[in-house]
Amino acid sequence: MFSPSPTKKIGIIGLGYVGLPLAAEFGKYFDVVGFDINKRRIEQLRDGFDATLEVNKTQLTEAAKLSYSCDENDLTSCNIFIVTVPTPIDDTHAPDLNPLRKASELVARHISSNDIVIFESTVYPGATEEVCIPIIEKNSGLKFNQDFFAGYSPERINPGDKVNTLTKITKITSGSTPEVADFIDEMYRSIITVGTHKASSIKVAEAAKVIENTQRDLNIAVINEFAKIFNRLNIDTEEVLNAAGTKWNFLKFKPGLVGGHCISVDPYYLTFKAEEVGYRPEVILAGRRINDGMGEYVATQLVKKLSSRKIHIDEAKVLVLGFTFKGDCPDVRNTKIIDVVRELQDFNMSVDVYDGWASAEEVDKEYGIQLVNQIQHGQYDGIILAVDHSEFKEWGVEKIRAFGKEDHVLYDVKHVLNPQDADIRL
Repeated sequence: MFSPSPTKKIGIIGLGYVGLPLAAEFGKYFDVVGFDINKRRIEQLRDGFDATLEVNKTQLTEAAKLSYSCDENDLTSCNIFIVTVPTPIDDTHAPDLNPLRKASELVARHISSNDIVIFESTVYPGATEEVCIPIIEKNSGLKFNQDFFAGYSPERINPGDKVNTLTKITKITSGSTPEVADFIDEMYRSIITVGTHKASSIKVAEAAKVIENTQRDLNIAVINEFAKIFNRLNIDTEEVLNAAGTKWNFLKFKPGLVGGHCISVDPYYLTFKAEEVGYRPEVILAGRRINDGMGEYVATQLVKKLSSRKIHIDEAKVLVLGFTFKGDCPDVRNTKIIDVVRELQDFNMSVDVYDGWASAEEVDKEYGIQLVNQIQHGQYDGIILAVDHSEFKEWGVEKIRAFGKEDHVLYDVKHVLNPQDADIRL
């Protein structure tokens, strides 16, 4: 029988885009240990700097009860554990649950009787109880729903969004027993100003999260397919979308490269589980194929346009403006700009990438791309405006075109410029 401790000490495992904002909010009211295996990350946070730019120095200072650690022994005194580690996919698009398994093993080493572990990482329905809980039981010697309890409250962080922040997004909560579910819901309601939604089970909460991004992925996929059709018909896609958007129930999505850690990944978690139970998804995977192929499509469009201008493809120079997966955000996880770059390089083109938001060290480590710090004028046969950073909007078409040779092609992927200012638009 669950008997809550009179005091809460929360251990948050993983201090990335999800874990740190959560730690900062809880750290205003409860004792919180923010744990991460990245020592440099811990040092930066202790100095009041968040490299993800999700939490500013003032917010970190306001979290007076929050401490940071890369020593797992500091978690031993916690009675509530919240896991916010990444859940990526592997090269075959299968879920990579290794970070989640390791986090579960970590929790098992420090969890005690009557403690609660809450998972926020996006997973397929059933993963918490089928994968994580058995690991904790095996390595701790404790019995689930007898000695320790669990919950699932999916993250809904939108990196770079300063409007829809953690406390302003309705939080889905769930627990392994009705009493635990009530306890977890009340705990999150103490920081979520817009309220919570208590799901009837952990599986329902898991399923709700994974379909959120799957639905968005499919909506973008159909717009990307529209764009391919309209390009062949010499119709401006944005004009069509603006016209259709005058109807009250038309969903205003835009075409583009679908990267990041959520939308381009989560559908594969759902399809993996669907196939495991004997159902072969069709629509979801079709949407993934369209969106995964957009990098190649953008590169091919540029090549065709260069060729039509009699610009030699072999050894042509191309400038790619932007590398993060979205505008005004330093997040380069699973960015699809790399697909464009590699496809152009396969055509034996020389490609320079500029992005003032991205960490040059991280881009080099993860993708083997050396970002350029300065852009030379009059050097490029092709320019791809790949990300809608505010910086590029402020530059305007004249400054951007000045980077190109006298005869060059400007491709506006994100509709940053006016339609007449670009040679190609997605």
